[in-house]
Amino acid sequence: MVGYCYVTFATTHFALSAEAALRDTTFDFKVVPVPRSISSSCGVALRCSCEEKTAIREILLQAGIDIEGIFALEGE
Repeated sequence: MVGYCYVTFATTHFALSAEAALRDTTFDFKVVPVPRSISSSCGVALRCSCEEKTAIREILLQAGIDIEGIFALEGE
């Protein structure tokens, strides 16, 4: 069972820009520390519903925010 998806970024700047880009949307997301099971250059990730990850990815890319990766974790 998949719990959440985590969007990772190369820098904290991109993570905070992602939060700002999604602030006025109806998506359920939260900026959190990157889970230990995920390797990332930045210590901050965006946690979201896996069902919304594709739409969130599109918004972030349109906003010019570089995404390092999107990871689904079980039982989170």
